[in-house]
Amino acid sequence: MLDELPIPLDRTAAEPLSVQVADALRAAATGGMLRVHDRLPSSRALAAQLGVSRAVVAAAYDQLHAEGWLTGRRGSGTYLSTAPAAAPPGADPAEHAAPESGLLDLGPGAPCLEALDPAAWRRAWRAAGDAPDEPRKDRAGEPAFRTAVAEHLLRHRGLAAGTTSVVLATAGTSAAVGELATALLRPGDRVAMEDPGYQRAVGALRAAGIEVVAVPVDGDGLRVDRIPDGVRAVYCTPAHQFPLGARMPAARRVELIEFARAAGIFVIEDDYDGELRYDTAPLPLLAAMAPDVVVHLGTTSKIVATTLGVGWLVARPEITEAVLAHRTRTGTAPSPAGQRVLSAFARHGDLARHLRRLRRVVPPRRALVVDALTRHALPVVGDDAGSHLVVELADATAERRAVEYARARGVLLDGLARHHLAAEHRFGVALGYTALRADDLAQAVPIAADCLAAAQRADPARS
Repeated sequence: MLDELPIPLDRTAAEPLSVQVADALRAAATGGMLRVHDRLPSSRALAAQLGVSRAVVAAAYDQLHAEGWLTGRRGSGTYLSTAPAAAPPGADPAEHAAPESGLLDLGPGAPCLEALDPAAWRRAWRAAGDAPDEPRKDRAGEPAFRTAVAEHLLRHRGLAAGTTSVVLATAGTSAAVGELATALLRPGDRVAMEDPGYQRAVGALRAAGIEVVAVPVDGDGLRVDRIPDGVRAVYCTPAHQFPLGARMPAARRVELIEFARAAGIFVIEDDYDGELRYDTAPLPLLAAMAPDVVVHLGTTSKIVATTLGVGWLVARPEITEAVLAHRTRTGTAPSPAGQRVLSAFARHGDLARHLRRLRRVVPPRRALVVDALTRHALPVVGDDAGSHLVVELADATAERRAVEYARARGVLLDGLARHHLAAEHRFGVALGYTALRADDLAQAVPIAADCLAAAQRADPARS
């Protein structure tokens, strides 16, 4: 048993003493000072050591019991039952970069692979493998792929690509953003970006020397009235704002288009999961409303599988010609392999059937998450669409606690902190419900809800 635990208490702080004790014990477990199966002092002994009432320590122990950190053995005492593995030197434990081994990942942005028909998927890969190879890549993309994308956009997104616009294959959204930045902009140009927003697009822009300007979002998406003068382009996700999940209404879309035309700039419309709506039909794409000022981007990584590594860009001919000229100068072009798989998958209607299956399979997953959160009276943010929602919390401390609590219990949550460009102003967790298998999701969601509720209760602003 550890007789002496270094637990600093600040009696002048607004945070209750019981919360400070619980935080210190978690930190001791995370830092390796406490290890699994270590016996903790009795509540009476620890209270005497700290000079507080026994009720303070008992409340801290009760909180840690509820979170799964502690276990009690009758007649023996209280023991640490869970402790996360220490982060490797130099690692940032808050960074949600790749799924951590052994953790159930509830981060957003992954496709629902359980919805894929294995037979149809194998058939598409076999057909792609049987296609004769070409001595040179088509820098615009495989003709069959571009035809399949044009058909998909017309049937599922209402965009008549190919009339006043051109379809190009891309290596995905981030790659397309980087190509647009290099082909159409110059280092030092400014691009307006949703805040919080998609950080890979931010990275692609910055890698091209572009200054990214943060623009706040509200319940209707990007605040057009807050776009500063002097930007050369605006990046947004109007169908399902990432990560907060708002759908940009028609009036806001018109406002954005009018702003772009008046300013002589273009809009990058990232339609990363616009096919996934479960309540109402999607609103018209910005590109369908204003092909003269909108560049439309789409991807297969959210609706089919990340392994394909392909997407598409639809824009007026001057823009696509500039992108193709950039590809010719640099000798780059998207890989044909993923394009051939998708075109084969679409050829006999398997892509359309897959999307219909997604719209049946994913809503019950979302309902499972919403039900668990509602039971804890947790606020849910985001349209009934896509593959994730957001649970808002009061502040950065509550967000950090929720992520730490869940990690300790084997679940990986994605805090909103990493999605901000400027100062953090929205706090909570972006919670995905498509990546995990159904049985893993059923296991992870109650844990996530418990940890979010515990983080909220531990916040003095809510006590």
